[in-house]
Amino acid sequence: MSPLLAFAIAAVVLAITPGPGIAYVIARTVAGGRNEGLASCLGTGIGGMVHVLAAALGISLFIAQSALAFSIVKYVGAAYLIYLAIRMLLAKTDGPETSTVSPQGTRRAFSEGVMVETLNVKTALFFLAFLPQFVTQSEPLIPQLVLLGSICVTLNTAVDVVAVFAAERLLQSTAARAIR
Repeated sequence: MSPLLAFAIAAVVLAITPGPGIAYVIARTVAGGRNEGLASCLGTGIGGMVHVLAAALGISLFIAQSALAFSIVKYVGAAYLIYLAIRMLLAKTDGPETSTVSPQGTRRAFSEGVMVETLNVKTALFFLAFLPQFVTQSEPLIPQLVLLGSICVTLNTAVDVVAVFAAERLLQSTAARAIR
């Protein structure tokens, strides 16, 4: 099997495996509808590209090898996720649907998507460990890493977009049944 075919198979399998990214965009869709869900997809996609560029330029390797840098990024990312969780809990309504989170707008969904993905240390380590397995030693490294990483981000974003449309459809069918 060629390295590119092996990469394509692995990248597709990883993209369709549910994880925190899909959960995040579905949560944004439930809270604010399709537009917020799509904005969050765009944001996480851009955040993913930050990791691709960081891996290609060696920044991810520096973070992975420096205990201090790794800890700073990890704790800042964790603090941001805690902040988002607290804000979502405080945004709940006091009415009968206390589990509903109010819409925040597409701009906020986009910026949160960028931040959530950019501060995800696991994504940085994933690109650092995954992409080099599929590069050709005889070719320039940085363009290969950027291309392979861009393919991963594109696949993940496409799956997130499908999840947004599926969540919207499910919400609409649930709402239609509730009206009957």
